[in-house]
Amino acid sequence: MPYIPHTEADRREMLAAIGVGSIDELFRDIPEELRLREPLDLPPSMDEYHLQRHFFQLASQNRSSANTLWFLGAGLYDRYIPATVPAVISRGEFLTSYTPYQPEFSQGYLQAIYEFQTMVANLYGMDMANASMYDGATALAEAAVMAHGLNGRPKVFVSEAVHPVWRQVVRTYCWAVDVEVVELPHTEGLTADYSAVDDRAACLIVQSPNFFGAIEDLGAARDAARKAGALFLVAADPTAMGLLPPPGEFDADVVVGEGQPLGIPMGFGGPLLGLFAFKRQFVRAFPGRIVGRTVDRNGNPGFTMTLRTREQDIRREKATSNICTNSALMGLCATVYLAALGKNGLRQVAETTVRNTRYAIDRLTTAGARLRFPARVFGEFVLDLGRDAAAVQRRLLDRGIMAGLPLGPFYPGMDGCLLVAVTECRLKDEIDRFADELQEALA
Repeated sequence: MPYIPHTEADRREMLAAIGVGSIDELFRDIPEELRLREPLDLPPSMDEYHLQRHFFQLASQNRSSANTLWFLGAGLYDRYIPATVPAVISRGEFLTSYTPYQPEFSQGYLQAIYEFQTMVANLYGMDMANASMYDGATALAEAAVMAHGLNGRPKVFVSEAVHPVWRQVVRTYCWAVDVEVVELPHTEGLTADYSAVDDRAACLIVQSPNFFGAIEDLGAARDAARKAGALFLVAADPTAMGLLPPPGEFDADVVVGEGQPLGIPMGFGGPLLGLFAFKRQFVRAFPGRIVGRTVDRNGNPGFTMTLRTREQDIRREKATSNICTNSALMGLCATVYLAALGKNGLRQVAETTVRNTRYAIDRLTTAGARLRFPARVFGEFVLDLGRDAAAVQRRLLDRGIMAGLPLGPFYPGMDGCLLVAVTECRLKDEIDRFADELQEALA
């Protein structure tokens, strides 16, 4: 434990040892007006039992999917997590989320990451996938910067129907490398006009299903990117891949996604898992790292980190990327989840999501709301409530229903719109109750 000086003599001795004469001199870099001149206003100390009770009481004030009907999505989804997932990831072999740099001690974990990469590549119909990233937003931003690094072009074109927070992260990353971000407007919830994409485009980014839950025409987006000579980047919900053709079938160069629906709790917004799959030709340019399968000198199969070294990530502006993680524990969650469900299980989750979504649209529009966009959707849709959506959301939350996300703060002119998410976990009686409460709130 660190040494803690308890007496004035101890403090003087410590200050003398580090060459300063007083506490004020020690903290001279902190502006005078920011320094605390009185003791911290802290409550009295508690013993362990009372402290535990206090924290439980604080936690009970939170609204969560455990005590509220949950129709909020917008990137994080209340999906069922099989008991297999926590059972496996809590084993002693997997209790570290850190990158296994020593393969001779980490064969099991390295194999798990290798299987994760294989599953993600198959899910998106791509050649390869990296060993995961922080979250979907940073994965998308890294893909945009990678595209600029490959062709040197100064613009990134991104659909306005891409998650607004993800677009903000893209703008932040691109600002750092002097790349202009151009947003393409949506029409009726879909990206329809690609005429602005020109020969200065490093890449074109679309999301499908997009932020509104609408399924984009990836063929048209691909054609626009190819016409401009730009890379084609797609953000895709991994659960939707149980039903929809993967972006790889549309010749996507890079596909990214948020892996949270694959066996990871929503938590309080994290931790999350970035999915990143790409064509083989970009194997020397992708961010993050990759685990490869090899053989030792005796011919026995084994696994090891390949193509990337830690030093590559800490070379600052000379590095391909500064990301230094593989989010291994979250990647393991996704690996166990996908292994437990298999191809048929994932398809069943996607099919149930679609059925529940269709039923919810029918009931909620009957209750007085209007479907804002006519496009085909997966798991999410926009309702026009005809009044302030934030006020309706707050009223329903008081009745134990998290109704969705008001879109006014993200899209001008959509103050009356609510983004509603429906997963395989929503039961018929829950949707009926939501519809009844919404009808009363709108009456």
